[in-house]
Amino acid sequence: MAREKIWKDILPVEKLEEKWVTRVDFGARKLAVYDTPSGIYTSMALCNHGGVDLCDGYFDGHVIECPLHQGAFDVRDGRPVGAPATRPMMTFQTRVHEGMVQIKA
Repeated sequence: MAREKIWKDILPVEKLEEKWVTRVDFGARKLAVYDTPSGIYTSMALCNHGGVDLCDGYFDGHVIECPLHQGAFDVRDGRPVGAPATRPMMTFQTRVHEGMVQIKA
């Protein structure tokens, strides 16, 4: 039986880098939190293609580019939007609640 996912605090909203990517250590997970024009999104911080930290990549609007091979992902749903990335990155349902950025985990 799978356990039900619950909302968990990952950082105060005022700690977000405005219109950029913020790296968050959440237990053993390394997360990337994106402040976009349409809201806040969260993914695993490591690129599933090159294994490097996406927080060191170029971020524009809704797209994060891997700093190693320039593969790109849409942060809203994780889908790859630029080669050589071909697999979606892992994303988390994200919200802001009572001043905290939260993910469902």
